[in-house]
Amino acid sequence: MDSTLTAGSHLTDEMLERFDARAPVYDATNSFFHEDFEELRASGYLDVAIPQEFGGPGLSLAEVMRLQRRLAYHAPATAVAINMHLYWVGVAADLYRAGDTSCAWILEAAADGHVFAAGHGEAGNDVPLSLSTTKAERVEGGWTFTGHKIFGSLSPVWTYFGLHGMDTSDPERPVVVHGFLSRDAGGYEIRETWDVLGMRATTSHDTVLERAFVPDERIAVVSAAGAAGAGLFHLAINAWALIGFANVYQGIAQRAYDLATANVKKKSSIALTRSMAYHPEVQHHVAQMRMKLLTVEALIERTATEWSEGVDHGIDWAVRIVTAKHVAVTEAWKVVDTAFDLTGGGGIFKSNRMEQVFRDARLGRFHPANTLFAPEVVAKLSLGIDPDEQPRWG
Repeated sequence: MDSTLTAGSHLTDEMLERFDARAPVYDATNSFFHEDFEELRASGYLDVAIPQEFGGPGLSLAEVMRLQRRLAYHAPATAVAINMHLYWVGVAADLYRAGDTSCAWILEAAADGHVFAAGHGEAGNDVPLSLSTTKAERVEGGWTFTGHKIFGSLSPVWTYFGLHGMDTSDPERPVVVHGFLSRDAGGYEIRETWDVLGMRATTSHDTVLERAFVPDERIAVVSAAGAAGAGLFHLAINAWALIGFANVYQGIAQRAYDLATANVKKKSSIALTRSMAYHPEVQHHVAQMRMKLLTVEALIERTATEWSEGVDHGIDWAVRIVTAKHVAVTEAWKVVDTAFDLTGGGGIFKSNRMEQVFRDARLGRFHPANTLFAPEVVAKLSLGIDPDEQPRWG
């Protein structure tokens, strides 16, 4: 099956038009994107990363990310929430291609229609994946998890909740346990907390765990706490999740740019004989926005393509992935801010799409690795400093 021939059928222009029309409604009503979700499920979009051996088109990270940029341009919240499912399927696919079948069951489950969500967010934990405030406890036949997860996108529809917790029963050798909680398991409660500034349709509610049981067959990996325990599983999560976030916010920035440039061509001033497109400062800002967009697109395309082609960057992959995400969302923020300025006072009205785009863009810098953690990762690895070295600073 040629993935380039099938990709378009999973995300058609007609679908995107409908998503575009519904996005402001979901935002205004703070409701989940049920109609979008069902269309994406029916089109096979949730399956795009499933390898051909498991019945999917087998799209690579680079190919999926291009689709995600298109989706985010029209429906940002839909795209960022779907990213959570896509990254679990993508991780399992990359592991399988590398000869690791430990997560092959994810590919089988996804092909059968199961939906995967991410349970990594925790208040008070700024070192995602490597540490956890959630307690993992070994019991007969599996593990239990007790803790409080935040930012649980896809809360209404997930059937497996990918989570992690830390077992400190041996204080000298703590381990982090990564597993998948089934929807029909007990020991958890989804608390409807999601009423926020932007990305409202993701419905990213809190999930409170109280000895929630995950059987051994749904445990993906048990690794040493900290960066020392990182392997392909952890790196692949970062590649699919962070590059996914980067492409979503690039799509948002492109939408803001297009809205602003279309607007200034029609915008007038009593002091000018032509449209505001001829104002020198408008042209200056448009040039800056365009250059940022081209720069970011080149960076995220190269990063995703090299990952998909198996380029061996070794430990430097962590630097490259974190950099691509950080630069993308930071520059996207600047593009959206500039576009908002060029739109003028009309942009503050709910009836103007720029108002929603502006709010959705705010959330990019809170996704891992955030603006505090990203420079730490890049600098320490670039300087040859062990990220696990204590004390952390000084």
